[in-house]
Amino acid sequence: MSSASQVRTPAAEAGPSPADGPARRRRHVRRMTTRDRIMVAVLLGVPLLLDLAFVWFPAIGTVALSFFKWNGVGSLHTHSCKPNMPSILNNGCVYGVQNYHQAATIYPEFWPAVRHNLIWLAVFVVIATPLGMLFAVVIDRGIRGSRMYQSILFLPVMLSLALVGIIWEFVYSQNYGLINTVIHRNGDSNAIDWLGNPHLNLWAVLVEATWRQSGYVMVLYLAGLKAVDPSLREAALVDGANAWQTFWRVVFPVMRPINIVIMVVTVIESLRAFDLVYITNKGINGLELLSVLVTSNIVGETQRVGFGSALGVVLLAISLVPICIFLYQSFRREETQ
Repeated sequence: MSSASQVRTPAAEAGPSPADGPARRRRHVRRMTTRDRIMVAVLLGVPLLLDLAFVWFPAIGTVALSFFKWNGVGSLHTHSCKPNMPSILNNGCVYGVQNYHQAATIYPEFWPAVRHNLIWLAVFVVIATPLGMLFAVVIDRGIRGSRMYQSILFLPVMLSLALVGIIWEFVYSQNYGLINTVIHRNGDSNAIDWLGNPHLNLWAVLVEATWRQSGYVMVLYLAGLKAVDPSLREAALVDGANAWQTFWRVVFPVMRPINIVIMVVTVIESLRAFDLVYITNKGINGLELLSVLVTSNIVGETQRVGFGSALGVVLLAISLVPICIFLYQSFRREETQ
């Protein structure tokens, strides 16, 4: 080996300079090829198109149709409805806010439906959600047979709402129901008509809905409890906190993201309630709900698409108000902390 090959310069011994690092790293950055761009466009574009087609376009279309007087047949026109013209000739004309005005003033089922929806929401918030949280806390403590109890409580969530309504029909039936059999009023003149009496049927159906909703909330809270850092509970135990204080002052505040999700889900589930009441008596005679009124006006015998769309917009507005307020308060607390 020659002496020239053994000579090493100081720069070579020192290695690459720091200035060469970023340049060398930049040379190793992989540029997106045309195939990568196409793949990204497909992965982002397809869900976006589906969301626009099945969520945003129907929602915007419903808001637009609420200002028309239309029975679902024929084209829409931009001219205003004429008051003295027959309804069949006025089809498809611009009706303005008359659909909303009629719903609030002359439609007899509107305000009872709003009241029933608010009662449904209150029962879910006051009874179903705390009950599901209680189930989750008890099961999370590792009691004997916790997996069996979890499966039993979650079983109603796995059943369709139609099947839930059929199951509770055997409980509430006036002729062969379980309750009337237990109280010895089965089949006689004193039998209680749980689903036909307008003073009882709403509360009877709410028991069905709570039975299902509490299991759903239980699973969500179980997921939140499993994600809590065990060291927080150990620190609370060292500080002398009991189980009640540990949950409300340590565990529950940490589950704020889960609480937001459960609150949003509770509002949505309570305001879109439809299946149980429609199976019971088609949402009449004390079981009026906004979702049932929307369906009966759009696809029912009346075929008032514009009026049904206005009821749908009212239902959307009612559902957005508590959700927006709750999210605003939650995010505001996070910013102040």
